[in-house]
Amino acid sequence: MSHATPATDAAMWRRSSHSGGQGDCLELAQGIPALAPIRDSKDPAGPVIVFGRDAWHAFLPHLG
Repeated sequence: MSHATPATDAAMWRRSSHSGGQGDCLELAQGIPALAPIRDSKDPAGPVIVFGRDAWHAFLPHLG
């Protein structure tokens, strides 16, 4: 996880396909090389957690 905050104001956010339309899901900012900024879709103005892309891709196969 990174402590630096990338500029995400103009980022294109993509909602997780695991949400099932219930609104309880994560969004991933696209277009920020080497980083995977993640936010809660219910609070788009809230905090953003930033992971390295390698760490994020290592995590994805473990989603249920």
